[in-house]
Amino acid sequence: MHFCFISSISKIIDRYEIQHADELRALDLEEKIQNYLPHKELLETVQSKLEEPNVDNVSVDSLISLEEQLETALSVSRARKAELMMEYIESLKEKEKLLREENQVLASQMGKNTLLATDDERGMFPGSSSGNKIPETLPLLN
Repeated sequence: MHFCFISSISKIIDRYEIQHADELRALDLEEKIQNYLPHKELLETVQSKLEEPNVDNVSVDSLISLEEQLETALSVSRARKAELMMEYIESLKEKEKLLREENQVLASQMGKNTLLATDDERGMFPGSSSGNKIPETLPLLN
């Protein structure tokens, strides 16, 4: 069940990456980011330009520029989110690996403890250890 869940998440992320790969390749994000405003300032600019009294004074070119900046900011945010999700999935995979290893160690310890307990029980009840087998005596005089 757990493996199925991880597999489903991996498939979803793979589809997401494929879907947005062309978009991310088309954008030279680093270059565009340097030329654009930070996200907070960009949102404040859009808000101020789109307030009712100022709407008539905004040029089409200005709106197109803001739209491009918003699209770039959104692409950057999506790319970062995908990166963080991949890092999170990798950390979960590492935790899963460590837990499996720990589980194996504990299982082997339990097996050893069970064997020891069984041996102790056999020592307490010699007749029950191997059925009705007659105990062998050591040959003293050969």
